[in-house]
Amino acid sequence: MFWFNRKRLGSMKLTMIGLMVMALFLSACGNNNPGNASNAGTEPTTAPTAETTEAPAAPKTLTDAMGHEVTIPANPQRVLGSYLEDALVTLGVTPVAQWSVPNGVQDYLTTELKDVPTISYDLPLEAVTSFAPDLILIPSESSVQNGIYDQLNKIAPTYVIGDELNQDWRKSLLKIGEILNKTPEAEKAIKDYEDKAADAKEKLKGAIGEESVAILWLVQKNFYIVDETRSSGAVLYTDLGVTLPNLVTEIPVGTRATWNPISLEKLSELTADHIILVNSDKTEGSEILDSAIWKGIPAVKAGNVHEMSSTSSWLYSGANAGGKIIDDVLKNLVK
Repeated sequence: MFWFNRKRLGSMKLTMIGLMVMALFLSACGNNNPGNASNAGTEPTTAPTAETTEAPAAPKTLTDAMGHEVTIPANPQRVLGSYLEDALVTLGVTPVAQWSVPNGVQDYLTTELKDVPTISYDLPLEAVTSFAPDLILIPSESSVQNGIYDQLNKIAPTYVIGDELNQDWRKSLLKIGEILNKTPEAEKAIKDYEDKAADAKEKLKGAIGEESVAILWLVQKNFYIVDETRSSGAVLYTDLGVTLPNLVTEIPVGTRATWNPISLEKLSELTADHIILVNSDKTEGSEILDSAIWKGIPAVKAGNVHEMSSTSSWLYSGANAGGKIIDDVLKNLVK
């Protein structure tokens, strides 16, 4: 606002300049309220809002399961997380290479990891170097013993998730989310999974009630039965509330493994109403499935054997794997 000195009102030149400036000022005020000429010269009804921008990501130091203080890059672009691919793709991260063994890869992630090259499960140093990672994530302490950690850490910052977290895919996913600045994505993925499991649990309750289901894995002519702690067993028995079969409950809790070996003769005592068979023995094991003992199992006699491919997600853990297991369960057990 301009104030004019009364003593100089006689100056025509100054008066004209003042009038011109005032006109410009009033015009600018009017532009704050377009279409409403009556508001010209008044303060705008809404104060302009300053744009807010998120602070750029910065490097951070986190302590891993082995006590290493690891400096995580601000925004990792080339992450290597062998056997942690389920968590990575759940968070929208494509790793630079994917875990593999001589027999193949995690086939249930074929779509998500299309065109991603493979790296051997034991992480040969030359191969790791060739992928030029800027961050390496390791699932277990046992994977980096005898100086291997130090060698990997020379290639890129290396963070060990550790068995304690890695045995629970939810905790592992949250930790990886923290490392990669994707905690909201991790939390949402867990919530989406829990919602899906809750819905499936209700459908299963209505379809099979208290009927029990056994999960068997046939590989190299041997059967294994899963308990409720890991992989598909955790999904079926813990998340979906399906009744455990007798042969699992008979195994002392302290001696149970994720997959427990069980003889064909012992299987003859299986009283489960349904069997989920993960068949990795299409050729060698075919004679076992033709045996009188197998055919005499109540669920087999009743035609309640639901076979899953060895390339399915039933041998794995994670939000992605669990979601696909739930889809298979509903398809086979809910009619």
